[in-house]
This record gives sequence, structure tokens and C-alpha cells, in this order.
Amino acid sequence: MVRIENRQVYIVAAVLGLVGLGLFLYKLTNLEYPLLPKERATLWNIEAHVQFRGNGGPASIDLMVPKNTRRYVIVDEAYISRGYGLNTRLQNNNRHAVWTTRRAVSRQDIYYRATVRFLDKSGETEKEPDVSEMEKQHKGDAETHAARAITDDIRARSSDLNSFVSQLFQSLNSPQPDQNVALLLGKAPGRLKRIKAAITVLQASNIAARVVHGVILDESRRNAPVVAWLQVHDRALWRSVDPDAGEIGIPDNYFTWWRGAEPIVDLEGGEDVTVTLSISPSNLPATRILSERDGAKAGLSRFSLFSLPLETQLVYRVLLTIPVGALLLVVMRNVIGIKTFGTFMPILIALSFRETQLVWGLVLFSVVISLGLTVRFYLERLKLLLVPRLASVLIVVVLLMMGLSVLSHSLGLERGLSVALFPMVIMTMTIERMSIVWEERGGNEALRQGLGSLFVATLAYLLMSADLTEHLVFVFPELMLVILAFTLMLGRYSGYRLTELLRFRVLARDR
Repeated sequence: MVRIENRQVYIVAAVLGLVGLGLFLYKLTNLEYPLLPKERATLWNIEAHVQFRGNGGPASIDLMVPKNTRRYVIVDEAYISRGYGLNTRLQNNNRHAVWTTRRAVSRQDIYYRATVRFLDKSGETEKEPDVSEMEKQHKGDAETHAARAITDDIRARSSDLNSFVSQLFQSLNSPQPDQNVALLLGKAPGRLKRIKAAITVLQASNIAARVVHGVILDESRRNAPVVAWLQVHDRALWRSVDPDAGEIGIPDNYFTWWRGAEPIVDLEGGEDVTVTLSISPSNLPATRILSERDGAKAGLSRFSLFSLPLETQLVYRVLLTIPVGALLLVVMRNVIGIKTFGTFMPILIALSFRETQLVWGLVLFSVVISLGLTVRFYLERLKLLLVPRLASVLIVVVLLMMGLSVLSHSLGLERGLSVALFPMVIMTMTIERMSIVWEERGGNEALRQGLGSLFVATLAYLLMSADLTEHLVFVFPELMLVILAFTLMLGRYSGYRLTELLRFRVLARDR
């Protein structure tokens, strides 16, 4: 009977492994999916998610959408909505996508998605000779007088536009600006305020300038920040200026979204509008993305994870690493023999380490568990029932996490704020389980299992957070079948564990 069961396990594992490896090799060779994370990262998926609450009547949503530039070209774009009419137009050198509906009730979701490709590294300028539609910043008499005073001072210290802009941002970025600069910057000057102050000074010198808004294409982000830049009109060209260094130029990974001081979205007939920008590098070959743009989807491409919304893709990039950590946990427990608290607790701790980083995660987790264990021993004296005792420990864990966050913030240790991301229920059950083991088997066994849990969680974090691991399981999710096959094989392993060989080495020596 045992042999028949073993045979079935081997057959199922072999079928799963062959199917998973077959799909992997097919996508790698025929579909030319990249094997390494950075093999193809020149194509970027950008998504704007607009959310608002309708008032029950007509609604109009005007969203700024990007257009082609000398540096980036849009190879594919889609407008996703339900029950809306769509119209696009070009106004003031910006593209607008306008959605309209007769009746908008409760929460509404609208998506704009684009795939862009980098073209020219030398494209820090844009040809737009007509500046007649440039909006002017209307300032009061005091601001106008301050801008002219700054202009007269900088002109005496500059020879051309480049040096003028450089001297201007030296004044704006100075830690102790003069009275005129301080008047233009106002209170709590940020990047956008400094750019607007520079535009005021440049317009006082009859130099056309504008603010541009864009995103940095550097990594996958679910809520990418909008970064403002400055452009100055010089001899029929718009030249980009770094507001921090005051130098002409713009990074290659800066993607311009819209230009001007207008907001990214304008809503009529609703409230509480928000826009979330998500970016992610595309790991598909450029030829396949171009074919998908024409609707030429075939084979496995239509079932690819890249067809999901971008926010969902970023979630699965993390979730698909969990089976890898589970396989590591099986090896560490069934083959090596390391004891841990629970089955999946080390994996959940490893996921928490993605936010806190490894060293801080180990410190914060150890502190919370130690303090919580002390409180748990005190609660044991009160002879509480199981459920009230667990609820009490959970409340204490929350209070400890809150106290550590406040203390670390007051000490300038911002990493300590990530302690709130730990799974509170898992930590509560860990404290309860550790206290029971302490009472039944002694402190040595409880500490051994606790240290084993942290050791496995550390290894799982290093494996699950590796770029290669995240890339392989997302681009080739069929590898989950191979992991399942290995797990089934290890499920029938009944031999000695490595720790047992060390434990009984004396018997082997006597024999």
C-alpha cells in the first residue's frame, strides 16, 4: 500500500514538473520571455487610476494624458471606463482625455494605461516656437517688485541664459535667502514653490518659462509621486532645467506627463477625486507588445499576468514569492530539522521584513516578542480564559508597537515606524505559543524554536526579496508547478534529518 502511494506521488510530481518546465521552456524559447530581470527594461507600463464619488447627476472628468516627445514615444494606450463617453483634445500643448456620463452614482473608477518606449538620450529640448498661449503668473505689486530686484541683481552676475538660470537657483536654493527671494518663496518652500518663484523671476526678465510634471521611471511603484521640473524658452526651444542643481538637462528616466500649472484632473459633478499613478517595467519583448497593440494576441499571451491591471500585477509580484518561501520552509524543517513556531509564521515574518529591511526587522520583532512574552507570563497569574487572554495580549502588542514607533521617531530612527506593518495576530499567537512551550518544555526549547523561526524567516526574506526570484515567478508563474512537485516529493521523505545525524553521531561512532 505504501509503495502504491509513493508511486502515485512520484507520478503526480513528475507530471507537474514536466508541465511546468515545458511551459517555462516554451515561453523562454518561442515567446522570447526574458530570463533575467534587467534583460529588457526599456518599455514601461504607466497607469493613471482616477477615483471619485458621483453626486447622482451628470459628471465630466478632464484628465491630463501624456503625448509623444523627443525622448519617449507612446507605443500603446488604452482608456478604460464603463458607461462613459470619451473625447480627446489638444489644448495649450497638453493632451486632455474627457470622460462624460449622464449619471454618476457612488464611487467611480476610470483608468488610463500607456506603454512607452525610450528613444533619444539627447532630448532635453523641445521644439515649440509659439509661446503665445503661455499662461502668465499674476503676482501682486510686492512680488513683482521683488522679482525685478532679483532680476537686476542676477543680470549683473551672468552673461547668458545658462548662467542666469544657474545664478537664479543658487539664490532660490540658498539656506539663508535674501528678503526678495524669501518673499517669493513664502513659508515652507518646496520644489514646486521654487520652480514657480523661478518662473516669476524669468517672466520679469521677459523669458518664457513653465513648469512640467512627470514621473521617474526607475522601479515598479503603485503610487508614483509626480515630480515637477522647469522648462525655459530659449531661441525657439524649450530647455529643461534641474531645479535642484540649476543646470540645463533632464534625467533619461524622467517621463513628462503634462505642462503648466493646471492640475492633472478637473472634475465636474462629483467630489473627492484622486489620481493614482502606477509604473512598472515591461518584461515582454517590444515586438510582442507592438503585436498586442494591434490585437494580435495568441497562445499563452492572452493568459499572461501582464494582462492584469498594473496595481494587481504589483501585488502578485509579492504573492508569487510565498510558495518559494514555503518550499524553503519545508526543506529547513523536514530535511534539515530546524524547529519553528507554526508552519507559515516564518514566511509572514519574511514578508514583513520587506518593509522594515532585515536588520531593523529582526530587532523590532525581537523587542516586541520579548516584551509581549513578559506580559503574557503576568497574565498567566491572573488565570484568564483562553480567548480573553489572547485578546489582552493582542491589545498589549498593539500598544507596544505604537510605543516603539513613537520612541523611534523621537530618536530620529524612521525605520522604527515600520513596526506597525508586522502581522499583529501572528505576533500574538507567537507569544502565546512560545509561552506554552516555555511552560511545558522549558525556556531552552522555547528559545530554540524562536531562534529557529527567525533564522528561517531571514533565509526566506533573502530568497523571496531577490530580484531574480521575483522576476522568475512573475514572468514564469508555471514554475509554481515545479515548486509543487518538489513539495510533494519532500512530503514522502521519511529519512533522517541533518540535525538528527548530529544528535545521534555518538551512536554511529559506537557502532
